[in-house]
Parts: sequence; C-alpha cells; structure tokens
Amino acid sequence: MGSPTTAVSDQLKFIQFDVVNLIARIALNHPPYNVLTVPMMTELAQSIESLNGRGDIKCILLDSSQKAFSAGISLEDSKADRVFQTLDSFTHIFQAIREISKPLIVVVNGPAIGAGSELVAFGDLVIATPNAKFAQPEVKMGVFPPFAAIMLPQLIGPKKTYELILTGQALSAEEGLRLGFVNRVVPENELKAAVEDIVARIGEFSGPVLEMTKSVISSSLGLPWAEAMKRSSDIYLNQLMALEDVQEGLRAVLEKRKPVWKNK
Repeated sequence: MGSPTTAVSDQLKFIQFDVVNLIARIALNHPPYNVLTVPMMTELAQSIESLNGRGDIKCILLDSSQKAFSAGISLEDSKADRVFQTLDSFTHIFQAIREISKPLIVVVNGPAIGAGSELVAFGDLVIATPNAKFAQPEVKMGVFPPFAAIMLPQLIGPKKTYELILTGQALSAEEGLRLGFVNRVVPENELKAAVEDIVARIGEFSGPVLEMTKSVISSSLGLPWAEAMKRSSDIYLNQLMALEDVQEGLRAVLEKRKPVWKNK
C-alpha cells in the first residue's frame, strides 16, 4: 500500500511533490507564471498536511519549476464573488505550515509578486538569486495584501512595510537580504549547491527536535517575555525531554560519537 504522500502526489496538477532523503520537496508548477488559483492552493495545503505525523521528515523545501516564483492570485479568483474562497484557500496554506511546524525553506529564482511574495514570507529560511524580486502591488488594483500587512512589519519593520505596500514598489533580492526578508543571495549557478548545503545541515538533526524548536520560535513572536519564556519552558520540560532522541543526543556527546536519531 502506498504512503499518504504518494497518494497525494499522484493526484496533483499544479504542483510537484515528492519526499527524497527525508526532505519534502514541493515545486510550484502552473506555467507560465505560477498564478495561484484555488485548486492550486488547495493542492499545496493538502500536500503539506499529508506530512503530519511524519517525524522522519526533517524539513519542507518550496521552490518553482518555472522562471517566475509566482505572479500571485489569479484575476478570476480576485473578483468579489470569489475572493472569500480565495482568501480561505490561502489561509489554509498558512495554517498547514504553522500546524505541521516543520522548517520551511523557500527558494526564489524569479519574481514573487503579491500573494507569491506573501508565500515567500511564510518561509523560515529564504534563499534567493539576483533574479528574485518581491512586490506587493495590490494597491494598484484598489486592494491591500492582507497577509503582508500583518507579517511584514515583524520581518522588515513598519517603515519599510508602509513603503512597499503603499507604493507597490518591488524589493530586490539584495535589499531583501539587508532587511532580513531573505537569508542568502547567491548567483544562479550556485543556487543548487547553496540549497543542498542548508538541507544537508538541517537533515543531520532529529525531526521532532526541529519541529519543537520552530514551534517555540514562531509561537513566541510578539508575546511578552515572561509569557514566551513560560511557553518555551513548558515545551522543553514536557515535550522535548520526553523524546528518545534527547537521551540519544546526550549519550552521543558522552561517548564522543555522532548521534543516531530515531526521530521520536
């Protein structure tokens, strides 16, 4: 019997999805510009959800099979009679990413516009080339970007958020790096090696430990220090310390060897 991952990937039309060497790889695949439609966003959310319970999966790698990363929401799905379903579908992706709590690496080698740029903002690590640019041009169409409006102030600061959203001007990869929106900018011919380097580093560690670490960081953002520390301590004492991998990690240090993770 096939795995849930295989069952999902066999039915996909707008994304490519596979698990290779304990890394879940998802590529946006809706030529030519990866315009986000409700069916495409549903596929993306369901693919991420299919990884629930897979403690062996170390991280999720999201990139594009096209020259563009994504041109954002389709015009059809932006119309007033369909926008509720569209916003619900995009929220579904965000919820799937938050609930699974696996590190999300986003690779950008072209324009990420509108909801495409918001999708990049969901990433924990963003690797880009000089071909990448990030823009929230929604104001030009008489609307505002609902996710960027609340996410960008934490990522790049309120002043730059106002500038980007109120003018619709694009952010270059280098400026994104300077502002902290992007982790690394590498030449296109070095992109694959840079991605594989980060994936290999993360892949050395225990899957559940990575999940808990991300959960603490993401759930603590914006909380008062005392509340955030209480939440972190609770996860550390009541969830982390119950893992077999914690004991294995301590034994490996004492025995001066590499740990052999059970991912549980």
